[in-house]
Amino acid sequence: MGQSISQLYVHLTFSTKDSKPYIQEIWELKLYACLAEVLRKYNCPILTINSVSDHVHILFSLSKDHSLASVVNELKKKSVKWIRSIGKINRDFDWQDGYGAFSVSHFQIDVVTRFIQNQKNHHDNKTYKEEVDEIMEQFGVIEYDASYFWN
Repeated sequence: MGQSISQLYVHLTFSTKDSKPYIQEIWELKLYACLAEVLRKYNCPILTINSVSDHVHILFSLSKDHSLASVVNELKKKSVKWIRSIGKINRDFDWQDGYGAFSVSHFQIDVVTRFIQNQKNHHDNKTYKEEVDEIMEQFGVIEYDASYFWN
């Protein structure tokens, strides 16, 4: 009998629609629980998650049984539903249409984990757009068109 093995680590990031500061510290841990529940459903072990008011970062292991697009779609769909349910002020909440997903070497997990866990300090002096531009350059992403990414 054959065996399929997969060890794919993904650094996923996406922002709120139009980068509006929707994510509130008072309920962000519940948001993380919502996102973690989706990842568990898809057999994608979560390594770390963090956010600031306008975006989220997640490091997880992608299951060999599900596509990245289907996992991200479900993450956004379930979390939008939850966020909209917690108060009138959030009824118009939505995520940006796109996302950034980057492969992470097993040897870089600790570095990326620290980067994600340090988001609040990191964004004291850097915008999400500046951060994404740096990530795109660091990963050598050539098809990045900022006019499509930011909405």
